Amino acid sequence: MRVCVTGSIATDHLMTFPGKFSDSIVADKLDRISLSFLVDELEVRRGGVAANIAFGMGVLGLNPVLVAAVGQDFADYRSWLDRHGVDTTSVRVSDVRHTARFVCTTDTDQCQIASFYPGAMTEAREIELGPVVDRVGGLDLVLIGANDPEAMARHTDECRFRGIKFIADPSQQLARLEGDEIKQLIEGAAYLFCNDYEAGLIEQKTGWSSADVLNHVGVRVTTLGKDGSRIEANGMQSIEVGCPPEERKADPTGVGDAFRAGFFAGVAWDLSYERSAQIGSLLATYVIETVGTQEYELAQRHFLTRFAETYGDAAAADVAAHIRCPRP
Repeated sequence: MRVCVTGSIATDHLMTFPGKFSDSIVADKLDRISLSFLVDELEVRRGGVAANIAFGMGVLGLNPVLVAAVGQDFADYRSWLDRHGVDTTSVRVSDVRHTARFVCTTDTDQCQIASFYPGAMTEAREIELGPVVDRVGGLDLVLIGANDPEAMARHTDECRFRGIKFIADPSQQLARLEGDEIKQLIEGAAYLFCNDYEAGLIEQKTGWSSADVLNHVGVRVTTLGKDGSRIEANGMQSIEVGCPPEERKADPTGVGDAFRAGFFAGVAWDLSYERSAQIGSLLATYVIETVGTQEYELAQRHFLTRFAETYGDAAAADVAAHIRCPRP
């Protein structure tokens, strides 16, 4: 199965302030606020939902096609993704804008001051999927992740026009989208992905009930945080999959992206939804144990041992023939 992942690619600049923002705020002068903080640490990480998902699929042994817009500063990031099994040939490089950037400072109370610069991401609306289809000889599934809203709508419309199955995964963009825009993105999707809060937001903004949403998509996958995930479809008994125990907890950023990567790796291998969600849950656990969305390392034996310990030997045997981790 040939899977294409569309959405954001970004660089995260994360800083730590060894104090409290509140100590520097004068309440009666908020209309003239002007602050500068001397920070202790700066971590620059690779990010963006599309890149995170494609990376996860790549390290599991697939070769996903990444479609997004970036700046001229993407060269090192591209090399990293190429080395981890991602096809980056169809990534558009802007002549005038930088790659999207997230800049965030966190204080000792875990309060944050952040900015997001979309940059080249706004040019994703100019990308046609047709040339991608021609280059790779066809696409079986296109994931439409959080991105420039016009790009998301364009990719969705083109998938319908070309008869390509698509995954609706609007996630972070749901807050800014209106009900009719959300309907346009999820109507006829083969899969709808969201977390439990986003599921409620979809229903609130569209006016659809939970049953209505199921009538408009093929399969709905809802992530439930520490409680795992739920897979639903009309005519199918609901499937719930729990999470493996964590060896440690470092940083939850990118956990949902890793779950998607593992789930659609399982779908690409024609495994059951239960097995697919189990792969996604274990990959997500690796991410939460690591600082950075793409800094985890997979070892074949360790992955399958943890899989068997959580889901049983029979489940591990089902996935063993497909998993191709970088290390033995």
